[in-house]
Amino acid sequence: MASLAKSAFGAALLSCVLVGVAEPVAPPSADFRTEAAATDHPLASRVAADVLARGGTAADAAAAAMLALGVVSPASSGFGGGGFALYYRASDRSTTLLDFREMAPSAATPTMFEDASRANPGSRPSEVGGLAVGIPGEPAGIEALVRRFGRLSLRRVVEPAVRLANRGLEPSRFVASVTNDAIANDLRADRSLRAWFAPGAPNRFRAGRALRQPGLARVLQSYGRRGAAGIYRGAIAAQIVADVRAHGGILSLDDLAGYHVVERPPLHETHFGHTFFTAPPPSAGGSTMLASLDFLERAGLDASSSDDLFRHALIESWKGPFLDRQFAFGDPDFVDVPLAALTADPRRSARFAHFDATRARPATEYAGPIGPPASAITPSGGGTSHLCIVDREGNIASVTTTVNLTYGARFTAGGILMNDEMDDFARAVGQANAFGLVGGERNRPGPGRRPVSSMTPTIVFGPGGGPVLCIGAAGGSRIPTATTQVALQILVRGRSARAAIAEPRVHHQAVPDTAMTERSVPMAPEALAELRVRGHALDTLEMVAVVQLVSIGDDGTLHASSDPRKGGAPAGR
Repeated sequence: MASLAKSAFGAALLSCVLVGVAEPVAPPSADFRTEAAATDHPLASRVAADVLARGGTAADAAAAAMLALGVVSPASSGFGGGGFALYYRASDRSTTLLDFREMAPSAATPTMFEDASRANPGSRPSEVGGLAVGIPGEPAGIEALVRRFGRLSLRRVVEPAVRLANRGLEPSRFVASVTNDAIANDLRADRSLRAWFAPGAPNRFRAGRALRQPGLARVLQSYGRRGAAGIYRGAIAAQIVADVRAHGGILSLDDLAGYHVVERPPLHETHFGHTFFTAPPPSAGGSTMLASLDFLERAGLDASSSDDLFRHALIESWKGPFLDRQFAFGDPDFVDVPLAALTADPRRSARFAHFDATRARPATEYAGPIGPPASAITPSGGGTSHLCIVDREGNIASVTTTVNLTYGARFTAGGILMNDEMDDFARAVGQANAFGLVGGERNRPGPGRRPVSSMTPTIVFGPGGGPVLCIGAAGGSRIPTATTQVALQILVRGRSARAAIAEPRVHHQAVPDTAMTERSVPMAPEALAELRVRGHALDTLEMVAVVQLVSIGDDGTLHASSDPRKGGAPAGR
């Protein structure tokens, strides 16, 4: 790929950021004939499309988009985070899952957050500060994706993000909206980020000023030359460790040097005539989606099912799998995750036997009691991004990457905004994390462990065996529920990609036993009334995750959609 500034898009992009334009205007859905990219920021989609146009594969474009997202949408994901990449290679029809999830430092202990909370009551050590930081996986994950499936050099893939970080751009509406006073106060305290805010002014971004990240640009340039070794060893690694420890963390040089990507066999099941490939443990998201699909297929949902029945059945289908998550899931490299027992037909049949098409059933009826109820906190933002890429050869990348909560641990180390992924471990058995997910014994922190995730990168294959849908979402515990309902809207209910992604959504995660609806895309009053008639307790949150997708039509048309809830837009040709 030639220098970004020499391309037509590169010149337009740089002119946009220099004059302070937040992002190019584009519709959230578009059809393409050859290749497509759907991300949650228009500039990241255009970066991916530019890489594709210059001969890169879906892997190259996904890597460039991830790096760009860390610059243009730093509240959501970035170089200091991690995730999962699901990749379909058309030449041999193989599907591979790369796990680049963050790992716990070697000094992590099962009771580290209980101990920290007792020492400092009222603190949130798993969410903010150095103790919250897991070993970042994105540098190794991007390198593995490009080297395994890419065609371009890592240096060429990194170029667009370096230019964006050096030039800067105004924050998107989403980034501005999630940067509340508490978050802004933390960011202002960081030497690399304080320039984003006006001195002595309210905790808001400087009006009309670009958010530049020159420190990150230098790190990315080094990464392009030396690869992941330049991040996990040497001067950058030493600075990362020093900065994390200065914020109270326990990260070590050996922790960084020991990080590794794991290739895992994807989970896959066939439902509604389609085969769904998705993330395995340590994500519980893929398992949750597949269990829901099995439940809904047993319920006989089809294109003729009413909207009211569809929403009711979806809510019921999620109660059992979220209870399973609490007691059954952990890092499969350290604990037994009993997938065979969880997915056994007798167990699924017994669970479905509780379903009443006319009435909501208590969540505990779908599984045995596992502990005391917990109050849920459902943050509106969440530091996660999903992207879908399809290239001209038919290769597909479905990637979810995250720093966990908004802006992760809220400080930079070595110029990199760090994750707070340690909050995805069980702070204590029976205690809820920031997304209201109750912790289980198998998901306790420990040296080298990867916390349980909700990420659900998915590629769906049709009855003829070819790929028909790339899909995934960002939004914590709501990721698998949003992915499931949007996929079904397209594959079973016959909605267009544009219509499916714009539909109001529901969410349920067993604890609390409450169905959530959206304020950003409100449901019709009569639909809410119908849920109440069926016995569902209702509450609201700002949004039920942010979905990106590329649907592949029978004629090969790529229907790409970026969720309007976050202001993304697709790109391609």
